[in-house]
Amino acid sequence: QVQLVESGGGSVQAGGSLRLSCVYSKYTTSARCMGWFRQTPGKEREGVATIDSGASTAYADSVKGRFTISQDGAKNTLDLQMNRLRPEDTAMYYCAASFSSGCVVAWVPHWAYRGQGTQVTVSS
Repeated sequence: QVQLVESGGGSVQAGGSLRLSCVYSKYTTSARCMGWFRQTPGKEREGVATIDSGASTAYADSVKGRFTISQDGAKNTLDLQMNRLRPEDTAMYYCAASFSSGCVVAWVPHWAYRGQGTQVTVSS
């Protein structure tokens, strides 16, 4: 079955860095697209970054130049390196997988699978 488990969240001061990691099951390796999303209480889940099966990446405007998504097929891991963090980056971060075509940096129905999330808190 498809499984995704996130780790690496924590508390950091503004300007600092964190690296999130998502370990996924072998059944997820055929996903066409994987991504990171985030959500704060009372707000809709938003896309952060995606990577497709051809290793093409896409980012939300708010994180471009600060965050980097990467995937290691040998280890079945999806990482998100987050630099120059801001208080507005505070959220629960989720790893997700899609088996549909079309990688979109937005929470749409084709993101059929996601993990339980890891909390990131950035203080000013």
